[in-house]
Amino acid sequence: MQPRNMSMSGVVDLAAVKAAQEAKAKAEQARAEAARHGGTGAVSPADLVIDVDEAGFERDVLQRSAEVPVVIDFWAEWCQPCKQLSPVLERLAVEYNGRFLLAKIDVDANQLLMQQFGVQGIPAVFAVVAGQALPLFQGAAGEEQIRQTLDQLVQVAEQRFGLTGLTVDPDAEPGGAAQAPADVPAGPYESLLNAAAEALDAGDLAGAVQAYKNVLADDPAHPEAKLGLAQAELLQRVRDLDPQKVRQEAAGKPADAQAQIAAADLDLVGGHVEDAFGRLIDTVRRTAGEDRDAVRLRLLELFEVVGADDPRVTAARRALARALF
Repeated sequence: MQPRNMSMSGVVDLAAVKAAQEAKAKAEQARAEAARHGGTGAVSPADLVIDVDEAGFERDVLQRSAEVPVVIDFWAEWCQPCKQLSPVLERLAVEYNGRFLLAKIDVDANQLLMQQFGVQGIPAVFAVVAGQALPLFQGAAGEEQIRQTLDQLVQVAEQRFGLTGLTVDPDAEPGGAAQAPADVPAGPYESLLNAAAEALDAGDLAGAVQAYKNVLADDPAHPEAKLGLAQAELLQRVRDLDPQKVRQEAAGKPADAQAQIAAADLDLVGGHVEDAFGRLIDTVRRTAGEDRDAVRLRLLELFEVVGADDPRVTAARRALARALF
């Protein structure tokens, strides 16, 4: 079986937005704590490949994923393809020098974890980034394909979650990777952000929007609240749309600003980021005056939803500038 594409868009996953902020803060705090105690926070190359069981999963995978992407290799002693894949992953973990941590899970001894990840066959490789599980591939894969997948993983981890990986020191004592990052103290807006998350869980989008606005009224640049508000408002806009009707109208009226705006919202909620951006940039070229301005403003709002540091946003900003000027 060929490797599957990674599912990393998470465009409207508000839990992932919060996890990203917490992960970045935890990683920074862990490095600061190490510096205060006179250490470098470095780990030994031996710590880059670890065996994980159900008892240590939260500590060794979930907590560690707050500072480094954790690649999970589901394997078994009787699995011949596993015996071909695992050594490649172990060698690459050392070669990537701390940009990811490899966690090996024996499925025979940890069937609960296998069920929780929905593993249907082995070898199966997943990643956990800031607590978010991502399927990478299942079955045997060539080294070039594995490298491409790992390159994408570390890029997403850095750009979307601010995780730059572990510092590796060949002279460090083994065991450093077992130290999980410390808990981050609650911020001044924690209660409002929790209220927004609870409102979203309850389907109360208006309540979530208001909670995020309450944070921004006091701190207009608060990153989590800005992202959360943009995403909650997007969900509000698409909740009552008829997708089939919207797409038919957009297909029949390529220069209709409102039709294209509604279709772009649906594109983004579905994870089709480039399609949403491309649709609106094309509409900017076809329209003028107030219609063009409305399309441009919606595109800027969608940039906020995805995040300014996302490379797709950077590329779309350049394309928008060309369309405008």
